Amino acid sequence: MQEKPFYFLSQFSNSISGVQILLFALLIFSSQHTFSQEQEQKQDSVKRPKIGLVLSGGGAKGFAHIGVLKVLEEAGIKIDYIGGTSMGSIIGGLYASGYNASQIDSIFKQTNFDDLINDYIPRSSKNFYGKKNDELYAIVLPFSNFRVGIPEALSKGMYNYNLLSSLTRNVRHVRDFNKLPTPFLCIGTNIETGEEVLLNKGNLVQAMMASAAFPSLFTPVEIDGKLLVDGGVVNNYPIKEVRDLGADIIIGVDVQDDLMKRKNLKNATRILVQITNLQSIDKMKNKIKNTDVYIKPDIRDYGVISFDKGEEIIRKGEEAGFAVYEKIKSLTNETTFYKKPKLKINSDTLHINKINSDPLDNYTREYIRGKLRFKPGSTITYKDLKAGMNNLDATQNFSAISYCLQPDGDQDNLDLVLTENPTQTYLKLGLHYDGLYKSAILLNLTHKKTFLKNDVTSLDIILGDNFRYDLNYYVENGFNISFGFRSRLNQFNRNVTNSFSSLLTENPTGNLINVDFLDLTNQAYFQTIFVQKFLMGGGFEYKYLKINSPTLSNTDNIIEKSNYFSVFGYLKYDSFDKKTFPHSGLYFSSDVQTYLASSDYTHQFKPFSTAKAEIAFANTLFKKATMKIEADAGFNIGSDSVPFFDYIFGGYGYSKINNFNYFYGYDFLSISGNSYIKTALTLDYEIFKKNHVNISANYANLGDDIFTTVDWISMPKYSGYAVGYGLETIIGPIEVKHSWSPEMSKSFTWFSIGFLF
Repeated sequence: MQEKPFYFLSQFSNSISGVQILLFALLIFSSQHTFSQEQEQKQDSVKRPKIGLVLSGGGAKGFAHIGVLKVLEEAGIKIDYIGGTSMGSIIGGLYASGYNASQIDSIFKQTNFDDLINDYIPRSSKNFYGKKNDELYAIVLPFSNFRVGIPEALSKGMYNYNLLSSLTRNVRHVRDFNKLPTPFLCIGTNIETGEEVLLNKGNLVQAMMASAAFPSLFTPVEIDGKLLVDGGVVNNYPIKEVRDLGADIIIGVDVQDDLMKRKNLKNATRILVQITNLQSIDKMKNKIKNTDVYIKPDIRDYGVISFDKGEEIIRKGEEAGFAVYEKIKSLTNETTFYKKPKLKINSDTLHINKINSDPLDNYTREYIRGKLRFKPGSTITYKDLKAGMNNLDATQNFSAISYCLQPDGDQDNLDLVLTENPTQTYLKLGLHYDGLYKSAILLNLTHKKTFLKNDVTSLDIILGDNFRYDLNYYVENGFNISFGFRSRLNQFNRNVTNSFSSLLTENPTGNLINVDFLDLTNQAYFQTIFVQKFLMGGGFEYKYLKINSPTLSNTDNIIEKSNYFSVFGYLKYDSFDKKTFPHSGLYFSSDVQTYLASSDYTHQFKPFSTAKAEIAFANTLFKKATMKIEADAGFNIGSDSVPFFDYIFGGYGYSKINNFNYFYGYDFLSISGNSYIKTALTLDYEIFKKNHVNISANYANLGDDIFTTVDWISMPKYSGYAVGYGLETIIGPIEVKHSWSPEMSKSFTWFSIGFLF
């Protein structure tokens, strides 16, 4: 009993000791924190000259700015003001937003500049009609009053706008560039007056885009009623403007070209750069004299579009910075040494309170919000915002799209500025060759708003070995029911196996006959988007089918000449990132067609139906290696009276119609049956950019009524293999495949050039 008081006393004593230790630790931490603050205040109180950084324009050569920034940070230089033009405005704007040099280096190394220049729109942002049309044409030109126009520029800059908006989200509410982490300005050129425009207020992303809108590469940017292009046209080195901000010392990085000799002026880009430099080179003489530390990287071997040489150009910038390192180092000391921290952006989330846009002549706010796929009151990410803008851009209904986020308490209001596209008519061109239709040139005329505000009329005329056409009229109503009309003529001449033998009484050539095939199809259809991803539709069809053969001994050589009337329905899903050589995604298609009546040239027609489904999956196994797996099946329901609608396999690289399908190892249209099941596997490797090698295998059971027995689950009756090479080009894929089958004594080599049509 007597031990308890001593026990509690001991415990109390230990507690007091613990509190004393804790208080002592807090005292030390507080002292250190106070000392640190005093050191920072002492550094701030040291009188040091204000340093301004001037970054010139120069396209891809502006990557050298990143290398120079790395050297400046290594020397401990704190930049107080930044002014830039063109590429200098992009890098300068990011640095002013808070990024350090290593972060900007990482950003540029991760950026796909091919996608940026081409203003890449993800396939997922396009509707099914848009996917089809964008994978047909190599050249698209404005067309008005029977005159072919020239596009305003190669790119509208939407890809770049989305990228910069995401990168600068930490300063998205700043409208005075002097209030950025580092005060900033950039220069634009008023294309109407030729005057210089100082950009130091407003939307930071829009200002950078305007300053970097290289003529013919990016479309002009409208700011405050002024149409602006690349600031390098009038002031590629804004030294005076940075001095006016309050800079005592100017560090200038000059990446613009010197004037080129005649022998080097061999393309349009270099000529445009030369014209731009004619005035700026002369002005630079005085500007160089007024620059305290002038840095000019040796990048004579690179051009304004040498984006693929980015790492080399960055190293050239570092070399140029280290060449004057002692001069740079003299601008700081131990007291003023500054290490720029990494910018930390904690949240990618936006709470959208309102979506504001001016009224449009042809498109409602509901249409705009339907394309954005988010509504006021939504919580989204920048990825969702980017997807919404891509959806709007993919419609091609707007010649310019810009946006900014305005603060509204702890939420954001999205302010959209949309400019309706005044061009309503386009001339489009394509080129193709395959072993079935042979050579073909595609001429297309597309006109919008023919009868309604949201309709599209498109006419393809295909000239070459086989004349064809494809007329489409389509009214898009988004998630509501859309409708359209299509008329299509296909024809070819080919030696094919006698898939139609049941209708032939005379066939002197045995297994092979030469046929002239003509298919004229007219469809009226409706369709809608189902659960936001599936395309579901149906309609009515009239088809005229004519097949004749000079190898037959009858009087008119006609095998078939009938009219068919049918109804059809379909369901489709397509998330492939690319139609050819996909890296990822899923494709699904199913359709049912019932033939109700016929003029019945063969006198054997009875109503029947066809049903088929296809599914394909693509996935990247590892870098540059992709696997694509396909499976499909089809069968007839009811009378088997018309073998011309059987499933006919063989060949590769042609535009599929009716129930024609590819099959490695067999010649074009060489095997057939009224039912089938098929699988295929392709392994593709991109050996270098846009160059592919691949190996493929396919297996099938194909015949008459195979699903009425166990034949369809037996060992495959047909098999085939192929090795191939493919090249992605502006006219579409160029492919060569060598194919063989263990069941055949002959192998085949097929060539396919251009988009399929």
